[in-house]
Amino acid sequence: MSDQSDPELYFSTHVFCCTNQRDPSDPRGSCHARGGVGLRNMFKKKAKSAGIEGVRVNAAGCLDRCEFGPAIVIYPEGIWYTMQNEADVDEIIQTHLIEGGRVERLMLKPDQVPPQTD
Repeated sequence: MSDQSDPELYFSTHVFCCTNQRDPSDPRGSCHARGGVGLRNMFKKKAKSAGIEGVRVNAAGCLDRCEFGPAIVIYPEGIWYTMQNEADVDEIIQTHLIEGGRVERLMLKPDQVPPQTD
C-alpha cells in the first residue's frame, strides 16, 4: 500500500457505448447492427455541446448485453442503459449526466439476462 494519495481524477464520469459488430448470422445480434455507432457519435457530440465537465464518452467493444442493445454503461455508478434513438440519448444526458438522476425506463437491470439459445 502506498503512502501517497490517488491523484485527482482526469474524468469523473465515463460513458462506455457498445459499438461491437458481430456476424449478421449470430443469434445475439450486435449493438453495431442496432445503430450503436451512430448513437455513440450522437451521444458524444451532445454531451460535449451540453458543456458537461469531466465526462468522457467512449466507444466500447462488446459489453455482453447484446440482446438489449445498443447498450451503454456509465461509471462510476455502474448504471446500464439501452438507447434506441436521439430522444433516448437526450434523456440520458439530461437526467443522468446533468441532473444526477436515473432514466428508469431505459435502465438495464442486473437480472435482465439474455434468453438461452439451444
